[in-house]
Amino acid sequence: MCRTIWECYTSKQRVVLNWGNFVKKVAPTGIASGLDIGLSNWGLELIPVSLYTMTKSTAIIFILGFALLFRLEEKSWTLCTIVVMISGGLFLFTYKATDFNFLGFMLVLTASFTSGLRWTLAQLVMQKSKLGLENPVDMVYHVQPWMIVSILPLAICFEGLPLVTSCKFFRYHDIVAVVVTLLKIVAGAVSAFCMEVAEFLVITHTSSLTLSVAGIFKEVCTLVLAVETGDQMNVINAVGLLFCLGGIVFHVLHKSVIASRSSSRTELDGDLFSSEGDPKQSNSSDLRVPLLAESSVGLTSGNIYSTDESDEDSSNVLFNILQRRDNPR
Repeated sequence: MCRTIWECYTSKQRVVLNWGNFVKKVAPTGIASGLDIGLSNWGLELIPVSLYTMTKSTAIIFILGFALLFRLEEKSWTLCTIVVMISGGLFLFTYKATDFNFLGFMLVLTASFTSGLRWTLAQLVMQKSKLGLENPVDMVYHVQPWMIVSILPLAICFEGLPLVTSCKFFRYHDIVAVVVTLLKIVAGAVSAFCMEVAEFLVITHTSSLTLSVAGIFKEVCTLVLAVETGDQMNVINAVGLLFCLGGIVFHVLHKSVIASRSSSRTELDGDLFSSEGDPKQSNSSDLRVPLLAESSVGLTSGNIYSTDESDEDSSNVLFNILQRRDNPR
């Protein structure tokens, strides 16, 4: 619907990938996205929110690893320090606040691994490829079918029979219950769509690592709200919270420094290009004339004109050579 409205408004057709690129380039991102969401929700059913948050925070480590593997980020001790600060801070923040469940822990840890792969591949598709999927809506349009393919078998296997036999759906006795259920599903779907568009928009303009850091900030806010509503926080938890916030601040400062350096380098390159292309600097342009061209001009003029004029041209060549030595570039 969004793409159709966009096409009617701009009178420009949106990008549609061929089957080759749709399978080879987009399928890995979509399948990893579906597994990330499905395994995360499955694990959250078995473990408390604090353990889920601590385990899911390891996604930033996987994202950094995949980003270095695919050369989306440069190797830097600063990045490693930021990741260690955030991950260690989250571990301390949730210390002694979890009820461990091995199956739930492994499910969420696997989801963290697929999350790192998901966002790294999404950055590759949106920034590095030539597919034309820089627009988040176009990216969602092509990724969603593969997410359905990866998650639908699990949904049918674990939730198919309860869904069919539910009195709030196919075996309903009250139409109001069905309408309320459908409205909840639609509201959740619209919220998920808006969230996914926002996430892809962040990846388009920044990186998957920045998105992960923003997600960590969301998790910190969730845990703080949990403390405000009754959960207990000790000194170790408070230290972990400070480590998390410090790592997020350092990441923002690190990205700001990189952005300022790249912009200053771009401005410097533009100034050099404009100075070299300025036609008013005739002396510089004369100095850049190849020596062979000057010599050939002198020899040609010597063949046409008299010997005196040829000698005069040769002296001009010598004068230009001396002038280059006196005024080096």
